[in-house]
Amino acid sequence: MTTKSRHLPLAGVRVLDFGHTVMGPTAGLVLADLGAEVIRVEPASGDPTRRLRGFGTGYFPFYNRNKKSIAVDLKSEAGREIVTRLLTKADVLLENFGPGTIDRLGFGYEAVRAAHPHVIYVSMKGFLPGPYEDRLALDEVVQMMSGLAYMTGPPGQPLRAGASVVDVLGGLFGAMGVLVALRERDATGQGTLVRSSLFESVMFLMGQHLAYAALSKEPVPPMPARVSAWAIYDQFPTADGETVFVGITSDKQWQAFCNEFNRPELLADESLATNNQRISAKSQLRPLVGGIVSALPLREIEKRCVRAKLPFAHVARPEQLFDDPHLNAGGRLLETRLGGGVVTRLPALPLEIGDFKAGLYSDPPQPGADTRALLEELGYGKEEMEALIGAGVVVGTDSEARTSTAAE
Repeated sequence: MTTKSRHLPLAGVRVLDFGHTVMGPTAGLVLADLGAEVIRVEPASGDPTRRLRGFGTGYFPFYNRNKKSIAVDLKSEAGREIVTRLLTKADVLLENFGPGTIDRLGFGYEAVRAAHPHVIYVSMKGFLPGPYEDRLALDEVVQMMSGLAYMTGPPGQPLRAGASVVDVLGGLFGAMGVLVALRERDATGQGTLVRSSLFESVMFLMGQHLAYAALSKEPVPPMPARVSAWAIYDQFPTADGETVFVGITSDKQWQAFCNEFNRPELLADESLATNNQRISAKSQLRPLVGGIVSALPLREIEKRCVRAKLPFAHVARPEQLFDDPHLNAGGRLLETRLGGGVVTRLPALPLEIGDFKAGLYSDPPQPGADTRALLEELGYGKEEMEALIGAGVVVGTDSEARTSTAAE
């Protein structure tokens, strides 16, 4: 575990993270990994994301490392007073509640700006202002309405991406907005409103396809049905039951493939010498190349493709990446202690700034792990704290209950 130091890029910035599920917590994760003090403001019962099963099992453990937790009943006057006090010492507020929810709790943008004009307020929703802004949205919903699902699946079978790509992208844009707003506040002394959204984020991803549609004047084909610019750019089974993707995107790569895979007769065939010739022969060439590749085990294919400098990839399953040599050699999987005593390695922030590489400063917190310490900082006495805990306004676990504590 990395020791948190004052030399981290965002050291000294305090963030109140009201996020839930993926988009909001992603913004908080990025800021926390960069060194901000991020405080998860959870319901007294704990973030519901903690209890998700199925595809949601990994949400809380991954998106909430390097954060503190205070568990508080925001529907109570005493609970709202705690958050009001926190805001006096906060730099940023993050939220991605449904439309109108945080306003009803008393912490909408206008209310926060009036009382705490220094706070940068980040509102992450399904849509930016416009006709759709009051709609509820989810990652999968906007993948469908943006055309991303259409582009991902084969014709007639729209398919969502295999990760919460839009939620994550919306959170990244939210975090980027914080960095810009902090720079602006340095000049003006005032906070501002930052907005990001799911729908507009995914439309940013779709920009290349819209440009293609404008230029081609024809319907854009889904990716599985696209006309490839290369004859060999596909997946092939291996002799040991895995799958590998191999691309041959230039005449030089074709020559390297033939030499490395010991097929001089293909290299000598002048009808396959150029990329356009190989595209014309694709129906015969693809099964031929597939047979060459499929006769070998994965590791042998990888060795030959590396030597030939060909673009290739093992089509991996998530659990296989724990043993990826590149990720492990670069320290890009961070050993993290999860609930129930599970210890695993999860991806680091994929960003390096000079000598700075983000690390793990604290494991995902237990609900309310920092409640007592934060209340004490806000001026609550021991008897007041115990009364608030006894009344269910807050949940406070002992500091020792944290899965880990980083030195600061």
